[in-house]
Amino acid sequence: MVKLRLKRCGRKQRIVAIDVRSRREGRDLRKVGFYDPIKNQTYLNVPAILYFLEKGAQPTGTVQDILKKASVFKELCPNQTKFN
Repeated sequence: MVKLRLKRCGRKQRIVAIDVRSRREGRDLRKVGFYDPIKNQTYLNVPAILYFLEKGAQPTGTVQDILKKASVFKELCPNQTKFN
């Protein structure tokens, strides 16, 4: 199973698609964004995130909150309110 989770990278945190069995700093499948909590900035590769979500990847709680703020779930399923 694949999860979208945060991976530490200095002060910034990467949003990565990673296998569930990997440790937090383990090898990731793909980098799909950055989150800087100090400046409250995010950069998301939305097509890559949508690809992994359509394939069944589960976001962690924090990543899910970040994606909600960026309204990524509305692009994934515009007619459903599953994630809202």
